[in-house]
Amino acid sequence: MALLEISDLSKSFRAPDGTTHEVVRVPEFRLDASTQLALAGPSGSGKTTFLHLIAGILPADAGRIVLDDREVTALPEADRDRLRAGALGYIFQTFNLLQGFTALENVLLGMSFGPGPDPARAEALLKRVGLGERLHHRPRQLSTGQQQRVAVARALANRPKLVLADEPTGNLDAANAGDVLKLIRETCAENGAALLLVSHDRDVLAGFEHRASLAELNRAAAPGNLTPA
Repeated sequence: MALLEISDLSKSFRAPDGTTHEVVRVPEFRLDASTQLALAGPSGSGKTTFLHLIAGILPADAGRIVLDDREVTALPEADRDRLRAGALGYIFQTFNLLQGFTALENVLLGMSFGPGPDPARAEALLKRVGLGERLHHRPRQLSTGQQQRVAVARALANRPKLVLADEPTGNLDAANAGDVLKLIRETCAENGAALLLVSHDRDVLAGFEHRASLAELNRAAAPGNLTPA
C-alpha cells in the first residue's frame, strides 16, 4: 500500500542573475509503507529540496504530494506543520540539536510538536540507540556520532510512518557511519516506519535493496522505475 504518492512535482529557484533553475521535477513517485529506499545524487542535485517538499518545509511550485492519505500540497502551513509532527521523522545531516538542552530534553521537545512529551518513550529510545548513560549530556558533551544518535531517537519519537534522512552519515567517519546507518535502518524497521534516505556515498547506497537516483526520479514515467537496483 502506498504511504507516499507524488505526481507532477516541480520546484524552481531564482538565481542572483535573475535566471530560474528547476531543481526538482518528478512526474511520478510512490513509496510503500515500511519500505526503505536510498536516493542517490551529488551535492546540489536537489535531494534536500525533494525531502523538504515532502516534509512540507518548502512549498511546491506545482504538483501533488499525498502522505498517509493527506494531500500535503493542499494544506495550509499550520496543518502541514501538524502533519509533519505526527507522520514524519526527519534526520538532518547537521543534527539540528538544541545546544542548551540535554539529549533527553531534545527528544522530549521533538515530542511536544506531536502527541506530547512521553518521558518513558524518550528514555527508551535513547537507550535503544546506545545513549542510556548520556541522557543528561548536552550536545557539546557528546561525540559527533552520539549527536547523530540523539537525532535518530528524536526522529522516531512521535512514531512516524515515514522517516526522511538527509545525508545522515555525511559528518561521520567510516566506523560511525556504518553504525549509525545500521541503527537507522533497524530502528525504522522496529517501529514500522518507511525510510527515504538521500546520500552521495556509494557505500551507503550499496547496502539498500531499493535505490534510485534523483535523475531517475526526474525522468520517471511510472513508479516501476524505482524497483530494486
